[in-house]
Amino acid sequence: MRECLPSDRPRASAAFEPEPPSGGEHFSSHPGRGTIGGVLPQAGSVLAFDFGVKRIGVAIGIQLGSWPGTGRSGPARTLATIDSEANDARFAAIATLIAEWQPVLLLVGRPLNDDGTPHEMTARCERFAKQLRGRFRLPVEYVDERFSSTIADASLRERGLSWQQRKARIDAEAALVILQSWFATHANDHANAPAIA
Repeated sequence: MRECLPSDRPRASAAFEPEPPSGGEHFSSHPGRGTIGGVLPQAGSVLAFDFGVKRIGVAIGIQLGSWPGTGRSGPARTLATIDSEANDARFAAIATLIAEWQPVLLLVGRPLNDDGTPHEMTARCERFAKQLRGRFRLPVEYVDERFSSTIADASLRERGLSWQQRKARIDAEAALVILQSWFATHANDHANAPAIA
């Protein structure tokens, strides 16, 4: 399994483009508790996905230890944007990332209305999450992604990116927000995190 270092980039293909450095490492330090059915299977990479109809943003982080006692998270960063609407191309790109980074857990942002009710994209993201689990036989968790794109855009604005630059990076940046949210909340105590049925 590869180490997740800020300078690492996945090999590019026609299906996805590696993200440029996002302006520094992102750290959090919360104990890592169990995922679907119990404790995280092992320390290792965690991939987060911001699902969209046209693009899928991907971010990566490292779970440095397993619960109890030693769990904490390491660096996290944007990884790639899969710029394709075709399922075959999307899952081929995801398979390449999974083969290279060997994640122990996958996260999928679950879009909801402000009041917590589902909307038209919720079912599509849930289907995508179930496809990930079925194809790659890895544990998958949903993460509430409300306001993730707004937070991602604000972060890119703060770094002085133009509208065109923000548009190219916002999907992967939103995936990073999803990943950081999981590290901050679910890694601390996510016994009640919604599992993929």
